[in-house]
Amino acid sequence: MLNCIHADAQLGQNVKVGNFTTICEDVVIGDGCDIGNNVTIFPGARIGSGVKIFPGAVVAAVPQDLKFHGENSTVHIGDGTTLRECVTVHRGTASKGQTVVGSNCLIMAYTHIAHDCRLGNNIIISNATQLAGEVVIDDNAVIGGGSLIHQFCHLGKGIMLQGGALVNKDIPPYVKAAREPISYVGLNSVGLHRRGVPQEDIDIISAVYRLIYLSDLNVTNAVKLVLDKVPACPIRDEIVDFVVNSERGIIRSAI
Repeated sequence: MLNCIHADAQLGQNVKVGNFTTICEDVVIGDGCDIGNNVTIFPGARIGSGVKIFPGAVVAAVPQDLKFHGENSTVHIGDGTTLRECVTVHRGTASKGQTVVGSNCLIMAYTHIAHDCRLGNNIIISNATQLAGEVVIDDNAVIGGGSLIHQFCHLGKGIMLQGGALVNKDIPPYVKAAREPISYVGLNSVGLHRRGVPQEDIDIISAVYRLIYLSDLNVTNAVKLVLDKVPACPIRDEIVDFVVNSERGIIRSAI
């Protein structure tokens, strides 16, 4: 094979490496990974088992951040994740120290994941999406192609984001977000049902968002109404905690 694997790189069992691929020092790759042609894996990459990396992808390049001064940092790719063609995942900075992509994610071609981003598990990001630094995306989110996510945004669990979205606010869990400016357009009911979320939980989610988005109250007063009207339970509290702790503020309603 015509590739360059540094003697200090640690490769697990049954790892396939394609032609013209470079794997640098200080790289750890788990068992059963399939790394295609023309891939570059820089120092600081920590890649789990069963990961598939397609041609042209770049993992653990130094960040495009002028505050970065060569500090030690890493990229972590979880088990079973797929990085399609020309995906780029950059190392962390002194801010967080690592960029994380969870397990069983599908990151489609030409997507960029910038420094210090933190992605959960079972996320799908469609082609040519661009994540700025320190974006957080929670489990089971689905991101439409060509989306642009502003730095520090937090996208909640189980959301569905339309393609081509411009996101500059936080998107709370389990909703669909669309239009311009990006707005709440309802629950991600299809995703909730596909994941087997009980109907009683879906009813609670719906009740919470009716009060947050359809009560004509500001967010602070809407949250107080949720706490008063919706009985305490984990899924109610999860949504309330997200909204209360949102640093950029949540998206508004288009309904």
